[in-house]
Amino acid sequence: MTTLYLAVPCYNEQEVLPDTTKKLLAKMRSLIDCGKISPDSRIMYIDDGSKDSTWSIISELHEKYPLVAGLKLSRNRGHQNALYGGLMGAKRHADAVISIDADLQDDINAIDLMLEKFESGCDIVYGVRSKRDSDSLFKRATAEGFYKFLKFMGAEVVFNHADYRLMSKRAIDELEHFGEVNLFLRGIVPMLGFRTDSVEYERAERLAGKSKYPLKKMLSLAWEGVTSLSIKPIRFITVLGAAVFLVSIIMLIYSLISHFLGNTTLGWTSLIVSIWAIGGLQLLAIGIIGEYLGKIYLETKHRPRFIVDKFLK
Repeated sequence: MTTLYLAVPCYNEQEVLPDTTKKLLAKMRSLIDCGKISPDSRIMYIDDGSKDSTWSIISELHEKYPLVAGLKLSRNRGHQNALYGGLMGAKRHADAVISIDADLQDDINAIDLMLEKFESGCDIVYGVRSKRDSDSLFKRATAEGFYKFLKFMGAEVVFNHADYRLMSKRAIDELEHFGEVNLFLRGIVPMLGFRTDSVEYERAERLAGKSKYPLKKMLSLAWEGVTSLSIKPIRFITVLGAAVFLVSIIMLIYSLISHFLGNTTLGWTSLIVSIWAIGGLQLLAIGIIGEYLGKIYLETKHRPRFIVDKFLK
């Protein structure tokens, strides 16, 4: 019988935890009663250094319900590191781990299908949104643009998949071998290989509280994914540099011909435009290269991705 852990990252989620726990407990108990999962299965909340009463609520829920476990990080490390910490903590006790956000916008009924595919031999099962009708036009455009941008820049991601997925213990063991500190799990997990599948679901409205991924954070996550998984931006700089060099050769030839033909005139506007254009390209190139150097700098320090403060089993 499969021992299943639900890894639920939490950051300032005091408003949603009571209702989330009620729904997850009902789902887990029904799966246990049907014999689909072991009674040793757990709902494991990962507190990512919340500033509200999230951890105290998790502790109370743990005392009240045996199916609830808790993992408290020593400080806020971001969603990806918190999720990774939950996966590493859960794999010691579970045969499979399903990661899901605390707001339960992801349909928990898809868990049944994920388990079926796991039992049929899949090590990784992705939860994929079937449609985005509930999103605003702006949200839909930016979200779908996010995935298309990542793919264009060379990052291997599953379209319309966030972090709602099932991973077997074997898959998580292999994930642990990836040593980078700058994590982008949506791009790393597909690199694992193994037998994979997906289930479709419709995303619901958030139960309460505010989204932890506004546009600014989505853009930051997209850039993190690109710079963590692809060197295409640096290659673009190389191509752009070559193009500018070719243009400069053409302009040099044109200038020499104009000089010998006596058609040269003082061109203040073209000179200023050229200076600004080349200067801007140089600053952009230095900035992109600096991003990569900064990541290399952080990776060489080998700092821990997270530090566990407390673990309630």
